Amino acid sequence: MQRLVSSSEAAQILGLSLQGIHYRIKKGKLKSEKKDGKTFVYLDEVVSQTKPAKKNEESIDNLIIVKDEQILFLKKTLKWMRNQYKDEIRRLEQNQDKIVKVFQSEIKLLQSAFNEMRNIYKIEHKNDYKTQRNKEKKNKIKFGMMDIKDFFVYMKQNNKSDIEIKSIILDRVKQGDKRFIFNKKTKEVIIYKSDFIDLI
Repeated sequence: MQRLVSSSEAAQILGLSLQGIHYRIKKGKLKSEKKDGKTFVYLDEVVSQTKPAKKNEESIDNLIIVKDEQILFLKKTLKWMRNQYKDEIRRLEQNQDKIVKVFQSEIKLLQSAFNEMRNIYKIEHKNDYKTQRNKEKKNKIKFGMMDIKDFFVYMKQNNKSDIEIKSIILDRVKQGDKRFIFNKKTKEVIIYKSDFIDLI
């Protein structure tokens, strides 16, 4: 025959903790029912009159309960960590896509700026080169200069060989002849017009 006792009384009778009683109810080892929000347990009359269980049995039950609680906690923690990991991976992938797009747009901007600067430089360089050449031509006319080619033609007409003409130019530059000026920047020899009788 069974009698209905409160969970705390059942704990005293069976020599268990309140947790141990609830654990056994949960596992279906003890029958129970709830009245007015309180849990009551069915115990056999024989069990009610027997001596309480030994202390080590209670500690084993408590260990089992604690172990089950820890396992449950670890499972929940692992699930939470897995979700956090997935969220972080998703967030990083989204950020990576954004960063790549930003870099690509920056690269395009830099390329277009570079192309624009190169075109401007080409135009300016062409204009500078033309201006410089025009100035040189005007200066030659203004100051009575002659091209080195013209000098070679003139000297050949006076029976001078290429080697002789080159050595004449080098000697004149070295001696500081004002008719032959070496431009260090352009690496060109500027020759002023003369009859060059002394060189023939």
